[in-house]
Amino acid sequence: MKIKTKNRSFEFVSSISQPKQIKPLKQSIVFRTLLKILSFPDMFAVNFKCNKIGMDKLGKNEPCLYLMNHSSFIDLKIASTVIYPRPFNIVCTTDGFVGKNLLMRLLGCIPTKKFVTDLSLVKNMIYAFKTLKSSVLMYPEAGYSFDGTSIPIPDSLGKSLKIFRVPVVMIKTQGAFLRDPLYNNLQLRKVNVTAEMKYILSPEDIESKTVEELNDILRNEFSFDAFKYQQDNKICVDEDFRADGLHRVLYKCPSCNTEGSMNGNGIFLTCSSCGKEYQLDEYGYISSTNGTTEFSHIPDWYNWQRECVKSEISNGSYYFESDVDIYILADMKCLYKVGDGRLKHSEDGFSLIGCEGDLEYNQKPTASYTLNVDYFWYEIGDVICLGNSKMLYYCFPKDHSVSVTKARFAAEELYKLS
Repeated sequence: MKIKTKNRSFEFVSSISQPKQIKPLKQSIVFRTLLKILSFPDMFAVNFKCNKIGMDKLGKNEPCLYLMNHSSFIDLKIASTVIYPRPFNIVCTTDGFVGKNLLMRLLGCIPTKKFVTDLSLVKNMIYAFKTLKSSVLMYPEAGYSFDGTSIPIPDSLGKSLKIFRVPVVMIKTQGAFLRDPLYNNLQLRKVNVTAEMKYILSPEDIESKTVEELNDILRNEFSFDAFKYQQDNKICVDEDFRADGLHRVLYKCPSCNTEGSMNGNGIFLTCSSCGKEYQLDEYGYISSTNGTTEFSHIPDWYNWQRECVKSEISNGSYYFESDVDIYILADMKCLYKVGDGRLKHSEDGFSLIGCEGDLEYNQKPTASYTLNVDYFWYEIGDVICLGNSKMLYYCFPKDHSVSVTKARFAAEELYKLS
């Protein structure tokens, strides 16, 4: 999937007026049915099945908040299948509206910016619940899983439930990550996909519990490990490209500790610095072909990298700097390429200078609990996104060995310290 882009000066893009706030539209039965029909080929291909638990508690015309884990591009197709024929609005990032604003509105989408405080989103969701009498689908992780485990959800979610006062239903998928992990360059695997649709909180439950208790329930519901699920259920992924791009997730060699030297290709992950080679087998295990296997489980390797970043921050050695191509999302017409610049990250936060000195943006560690990064974003490249409610800056490192995953680790750990 690609996105419409244009080359424009930073001065031109800075003068663009902010899009007007428009209240969400209720999905018509036509568009609900269209979504389900368009989803059918993929649902058939993955032999999709859904187990529904406690859904008899939800009234026939009662709006609810659907929360769903985010594993791959098939997620919306799953939701469109299992929620039908109920009307539902969809919380969607603003980049999804580029070049197709009217269509997205008719589909019931509500635009928002990732990891940016957005009070209008809460107002629009309340409008959907109370005025449109529509449910709302939300991916609170706001991004795809990198290593097949859950991404942190915001503490504000529990507070939001208190405001919405509607039932909460969890849609949790299994197999979706294994079919199409983000690191694997949009290559599909032959894997069955299932979902569990569970009524988890009534309005009375929400009223009686504290925000902390609600957040604990949600974190427990969002806990998953796709590779462990694969191993426990002996799911065979035998495609010969299963390790393509895996270096995006596992960027640091545990043998020689070199960063940016890993290369995932075919079924192997190789370090160009020390020559260590690892194989990803058909059941999701990693093993070395020429020495000791430090980590046989990908999430363990992933978490070890986080601990390394925490150590760098602790001893004051963490620092990131890279030349980047800069794109800006200022409206819903297109993504504007405004030039290049230099992105820096330290304990003081992010600093972006570019467009021959016209652009200067700084972001403190307290700006967000996580960082918006993505792999092969709209087929442009790996990206780090900064910004605020007025403007988003998409920075694509020119050095492809730079790890956007490490930048996210650092942003999350610096936020915790702050």
